[in-house]
Amino acid sequence: MANLLKMALIDTIIALHRKGWSQRRIARELGTSREAVARHLRLAQTDPKPANAPIGAPHPDDTSKPANAPIGAPHPDDTSKPANAPIGSEALGPAVEPTGRLGRRSDCERWRALIQAKCDAGLSAQRIYQDLRSEHGFDSSYYSVRRFVHQLAPPHELPFRRLEREPGEEAQVDFGTGAVVVGSDGKRRKTHVFRIVLSYSRKAYSEVVFRQTTDDFLRCLENAFRQFGGVPRWLVLDNLRAAVTKADWFEPELNPKVRSFGEHYGVAFWPTRPYSPRHKGKVEKGIDYVQDNALKGRRFESLEAENAFLLHWETTVADTRLHGTTRQQVGKLFGEVERRVLLPLPVEPFACFQEGMRKVHRDGHVEVARAYYSVPPEYLAREVWVRWDARTVRVFNHRMEQIALHVRQEPGRFSTQDWHLAAEKISAVERGTAWLLQRVSVIGPHTTAWAEAMIALRGIESVRVLQGLWSLAGKHPADAIERACEIAASYGAYYLRTLRALAEREASKQEPLPFLDQHPLIRPLSEYGQFIHNAFQHQETLR
Repeated sequence: MANLLKMALIDTIIALHRKGWSQRRIARELGTSREAVARHLRLAQTDPKPANAPIGAPHPDDTSKPANAPIGAPHPDDTSKPANAPIGSEALGPAVEPTGRLGRRSDCERWRALIQAKCDAGLSAQRIYQDLRSEHGFDSSYYSVRRFVHQLAPPHELPFRRLEREPGEEAQVDFGTGAVVVGSDGKRRKTHVFRIVLSYSRKAYSEVVFRQTTDDFLRCLENAFRQFGGVPRWLVLDNLRAAVTKADWFEPELNPKVRSFGEHYGVAFWPTRPYSPRHKGKVEKGIDYVQDNALKGRRFESLEAENAFLLHWETTVADTRLHGTTRQQVGKLFGEVERRVLLPLPVEPFACFQEGMRKVHRDGHVEVARAYYSVPPEYLAREVWVRWDARTVRVFNHRMEQIALHVRQEPGRFSTQDWHLAAEKISAVERGTAWLLQRVSVIGPHTTAWAEAMIALRGIESVRVLQGLWSLAGKHPADAIERACEIAASYGAYYLRTLRALAEREASKQEPLPFLDQHPLIRPLSEYGQFIHNAFQHQETLR
């Protein structure tokens, strides 16, 4: 039974294919895979019967209709209505069923005129699909409509617009593959050729590098500006990873170092639309020119040798040629017109520094080359941008605003600025004696007098005593502390434990004892004098 069912399924596939069904529809209706349908159709082609003719061939019994009738052509038996009748005519109804192209006829054929009119009105395939479903009961898929719309309105190419720039306005930049460098050890190294072309005169500069890093890219640009003797107003480049962090036609995100380079030289960077090399066609041709004319078939012993060759080639070959578009000599046009309108070079070259993202540690510092630098406390656990050179370390927030500046430290050292410490994390001991004395002086004059006397008596130990005195203000009223300090000062007691006890018991002040001249227990001085005289007389008698 299984064999019979299998043979019946194969016969059904072949029969449906003869009727013009596509392999996709056959597979969907019979519940099998498209690969199985295609396999059985290929096997069926070995049958000599006309029924198994190659896919797309006309049926032997059908000579009245061409198998490959144009899309939208009317059916041969239907001559009463044109296929593309206006909207609202009877041709829009299901009576008009023109023959489709080779294979399965599109479900959209019956609505051809309506779809054509909506396409002419500028409606999208999605909108046309929605209108067909809601207004005409269309029950096929959106992709069927999209394919049909694409067939009705094939895209037509528009001519490119050529943009020529004024002298000194624009330069275009790109990288290509350079000549191989073969060292003394026989090792081959791939190179990348950097090329910048001034859009007006086509004056160019070329340099090869081993890597396309941001530092290599900026160094090549700087060398080119010095070779030109000036700076163009903007640079057109593709979305180089060394320059563009995030590609966006409207607002591209540049590498912060590249942005700083542009600010230093006064040049703007204009990345092109992604996958649009024609937006910088001058340098695209320039890369082809330097590869074919200068570097093709050559190899060099070192990077320096290849760059020296390129510099000589630019001067003796590229600058002396008659350019095919401008019909003028490149070097002459640059020297006579464009050189003098370039922006002047800055006095100093762009500062060489390193940079990178850092996360602020729990102690409020960032790590740079194994040394640690403080940042304001509000940036705790956030990412910041750090730039450093041999002398300084600069920290920036996400808006590239400088938030910290440090002197470069040796590995393992910390650089902490006082204003980067949270007020809650600065102890009273760190703030010093003067700050503590100012705080306790608000309690009262007796407290101030006691504290000053205690500082004079106890020296450096007084810092913690002052800290303890200030803590008493949170436990006792100011009047109690004032009385305790007055009593302690009267006793000459300058210890914190004495203040604590006095503040808790509120002891009475020590009164000074008066000096008494006469008292029953005190003998007169004359008696003491007579006593001393008698003692001396007795001593003389004994001798």
